[in-house]
Amino acid sequence: MRYLLISLLFLLAGCASYQQRNNFEIQEVSDEGITNSYFSDVVKDYVYKAKIDVYGKSFGGLFIVKKIAEAHHRVVFTTEMGAKIFDFSFHKDEFKVNYILDEMDKKILLNILERDFRVLVRENEKAISKSIKDNSELFETEIVNKKYYYLINGGRLNKIVRVNNGKEKVVFLFSKISDATAKNIQILHKNIKLAINLKSIN
Repeated sequence: MRYLLISLLFLLAGCASYQQRNNFEIQEVSDEGITNSYFSDVVKDYVYKAKIDVYGKSFGGLFIVKKIAEAHHRVVFTTEMGAKIFDFSFHKDEFKVNYILDEMDKKILLNILERDFRVLVRENEKAISKSIKDNSELFETEIVNKKYYYLINGGRLNKIVRVNNGKEKVVFLFSKISDATAKNIQILHKNIKLAINLKSIN
């Protein structure tokens, strides 16, 4: 009987939503939007020292994000000597590979990078639900059929999480925020060996 009760408790915990697992209280949501302003200035080139670790291989260099126009960004990763590793364009729902190193030109990896960087540069999302805990707000949204949660503390976006079945799959962490720019950004995958670390140099 005891084992049955323990199994039932694990089953109930497994069914809990992401908000419930993290002790957030669900609120009514109106037409609230979610804003990520970290790559929103068309005048500025966002330049980061970058390290990408993927499946046991490590790539280092410079990661540059440029906002071209509304809902239009270009994302370029080069070696420190200026040789391109990849060069992507995002325009609304369109994605274009301008260049990618043969070593990284794998369909699965390319799909993952497209999804990650699309989320990274998107500025506005519609909230499906809103939850609160202390001074934190958690907004649920959907991007290309995947569920994401945006964690905002004190009016600043600190975290984006892609969730499946209530569990974190990909985590975006934003820290050292100054002048509407996140100086440090991490993109961490929980189910595959992929980590992206960005440190602002401008």
